[in-house]
Amino acid sequence: MRFLSAKLAPAGAGPPGRDDQEGCGAPARAFLKALDALGEAKQLDKITGPLQRLVRALPLGPYRAVLQGRPIGHPLHPVLVQVPIGAWTSAAVLDLVPGAGRNARLLVGMGVVSAVPAAWAGWVDWAEQPERQLRTGVVHAASNGVAIGLYASSWVARGRGRPAFGRLLGFAGLTVASVGGMLGGHLAFRQAVGSNKTEPIDHLVEPGWHAVGTAAEFPEGKGVRRMLGAVPLLVVREPDGGFHVLVDRCSHMAGPLSQGEVADGCVECPWHKSVFRLADGRNVAGPATAPQPTFETRLTQEGALEVRLPTAV
Repeated sequence: MRFLSAKLAPAGAGPPGRDDQEGCGAPARAFLKALDALGEAKQLDKITGPLQRLVRALPLGPYRAVLQGRPIGHPLHPVLVQVPIGAWTSAAVLDLVPGAGRNARLLVGMGVVSAVPAAWAGWVDWAEQPERQLRTGVVHAASNGVAIGLYASSWVARGRGRPAFGRLLGFAGLTVASVGGMLGGHLAFRQAVGSNKTEPIDHLVEPGWHAVGTAAEFPEGKGVRRMLGAVPLLVVREPDGGFHVLVDRCSHMAGPLSQGEVADGCVECPWHKSVFRLADGRNVAGPATAPQPTFETRLTQEGALEVRLPTAV
């Protein structure tokens, strides 16, 4: 196993602007602590629980996979939000330009309409997250909902000949939408919503062949967990004597595939029901948008099972 090494700097030798105990450090830490506290606010469970069940029960059929972003290989929500945010930001600029009120109203309306599919995609993603992400996500959604309401009111006020009030509502909407966007960034980058949990595997596995046991250790048709250094593997033996080996960490939320059901050439994650094809790791159902890394296999003359990750670097 490879590790990155770094020289340790002596105490107090950090770069200029380092926010240890003074300057902007304390306010920044307090702000971040408040953001993290959203994920621990169990009071929100009274809201997230019923909402999660409602969203999961929606009869979306094949459109659920589209809203989750499976066709493009990553969540669709971040793509769709570009339209309303771009429209509303452009409207704010036009509100500062004399005589541009009509075009600003058009952009406000465009933002409100385009926010609907973006919200749908966001809710579908949200419903498949763990507790902390559900709590933060519902506040994120509430902020965006308030922003949509403010912009819808802005559009109405402008149409009724109250442009000044409409602009005020628009600037308020942009402020609230910015807070919602910040919370969305917190979800994506600090709480890892939507990221591929298997992406680092290429750097954690050494190139070449590695023994993971003998053929006799693996029963037919059942998922068995093995460790390759720090990387968990799912090993499935087929009736014909062949083997399938995938990373035993679901790309969606790192669920243990070895505890899921193996059937019809696929394995189902026990956490959120993502389904992966054993032959190539392709995600064929569930909220996962990225496939599972798969290993090449071979049996030695002594009956040892060896695996190799083709993409290891």
